[in-house]
Amino acid sequence: MKRITLAVALLLASTLPLTAQEHDHGSLMGTTIAQNGHRGTVIKLKSGNDVIEAEQFLAMGVQRPKSPAVILIPEWWGLNDWVRDQARSLAASGFSVYALDIYRGQAATDTDTAHQLSRALPHDRAIRDLEAILHYIHAQTGPTSKVGVIGWCMGGGIALEFAIAEPNLQAVVVNYGSLPTDDATLSKIQAPVLGNFGAKDKGITPDMVATFEKQMKALGKRVDVKEYVDAGHAFQNENNKGGYNAVDTADAKRRTLIFLNTQLRR
Repeated sequence: MKRITLAVALLLASTLPLTAQEHDHGSLMGTTIAQNGHRGTVIKLKSGNDVIEAEQFLAMGVQRPKSPAVILIPEWWGLNDWVRDQARSLAASGFSVYALDIYRGQAATDTDTAHQLSRALPHDRAIRDLEAILHYIHAQTGPTSKVGVIGWCMGGGIALEFAIAEPNLQAVVVNYGSLPTDDATLSKIQAPVLGNFGAKDKGITPDMVATFEKQMKALGKRVDVKEYVDAGHAFQNENNKGGYNAVDTADAKRRTLIFLNTQLRR
């Protein structure tokens, strides 16, 4: 399995626009995110010299993980109940789901903390932790088992970073995440990419999305991008009281499920 070095991580970071903490979060600013504590099964993994935790979600009645699998990368809030709800929904559709604890035991319930945590996050460490989850999946279900990754906001950008660093992924879903802009970086992406973006997003603008899609297609990459004309940033999170769009969220989830079934079950 390919390992990412610090130098490569720094190079990747330099090719990306401002991460999610700089985006327009609309009415999320100043709000708090409630936590109910309904966690998945905690698994411990070796990531470099560290022991980390991730949460595993399986369909009801399933005792052991099976292929295909999906890894979830949270928004700038970190691993919280909203992410766990997405995990349970995907598990109910028959996927083995793993939620990355991106801040390693911390999660934000207010925007100030989210800003601090996201600004301090070492992206090379996040990629290393994702590699640890991927290694665990392959150890459990076989080295040829298919794995997809989904990220939202900050996690969407990191999902692409992971795809750039790791060729052994079969599907990548980016929801309003930061987008690489140079051909040398994009050429490293091997997995097909599905993107869901809001046309009113002030951080990931329509021009950025159009450029990304054009470059990916010019490089012969498999990409399917949709912009929702009435949606802004973080439109899939119902905690975003001023920006949540239930209709567009339902469509984005529909697209995501079709994409995952197509790429991971064939």
